[in-house]
Amino acid sequence: MIITKTREEIELMRESALVVSKTLGMLATEVKPGVTTLHLDKLAEEFIRDHGAIPGFLGLYDFPNTLCMSPNAQVVHGIPNNTPLVEGDIISIDCGAIKNDFYGDHAYTFPVGEVSEEVKQLLKVTKESLYIGIAEFKLGNRVGDVGYAIQQFTEDAGYGVVRELVGHGLGRKMHEDPEMPNYGRRGKGKKFIEGMVVAIEPMTNMGTHRIKQLRDGWTILTNDGKPSAHFEHDVAIVDGKPEILSTFKYIYKALGIESDEEDAFRQELLTV
Repeated sequence: MIITKTREEIELMRESALVVSKTLGMLATEVKPGVTTLHLDKLAEEFIRDHGAIPGFLGLYDFPNTLCMSPNAQVVHGIPNNTPLVEGDIISIDCGAIKNDFYGDHAYTFPVGEVSEEVKQLLKVTKESLYIGIAEFKLGNRVGDVGYAIQQFTEDAGYGVVRELVGHGLGRKMHEDPEMPNYGRRGKGKKFIEGMVVAIEPMTNMGTHRIKQLRDGWTILTNDGKPSAHFEHDVAIVDGKPEILSTFKYIYKALGIESDEEDAFRQELLTV
């Protein structure tokens, strides 16, 4: 069952999402060669608590950490550890926070130092596919419209779209209806309605779409060992149109990047 949110609840969810956004922005300059993912995880937990929120992933389904940290061929759900990042890595940082009894949940894949042109293109296409999917999240469309748009764009670029892992509804629970696959057929699936809030999160592999799981019960890897990228936003339907509640602007400010990619999906301008 889809649980719609009132305007007031959507604004509370924006606050939850922005805690995550600010956490990712804080981490942006900490992601560098020699740093361990466990160190980044500890920074994130402290930051979230200092901002009046609770880590959303810590203990959820017995997950042991604040962040899902997934480098290189790890798709999602990687567990932070003491292995240092090295030049040329990429690292998906997926973060959740609870504030006002609502979840915020989004992700960004960071390059570690200089990465290859091939990897830069993977990151570029995956992030672009996120906004292509968001544009289809509007009144009257269906789940399949978002999935189709993401799938067509990424597969046309020669990449694999992960099938087994999907985006999801978001609210007082981390995972609500509907599931939001990154593949699909136009006009199929549940219909979007006013007040829906979802997490849209393309997971794109440089090679095959097939994946496997480590024995730790969490970490998901590409089947062929090639890199994978992951970007995620929290999005609501407001006045029939998609409105992004999260933002990458804190990341971009920290890294000195100019971007207007979110502007078309935001009614409220942020001060960052």
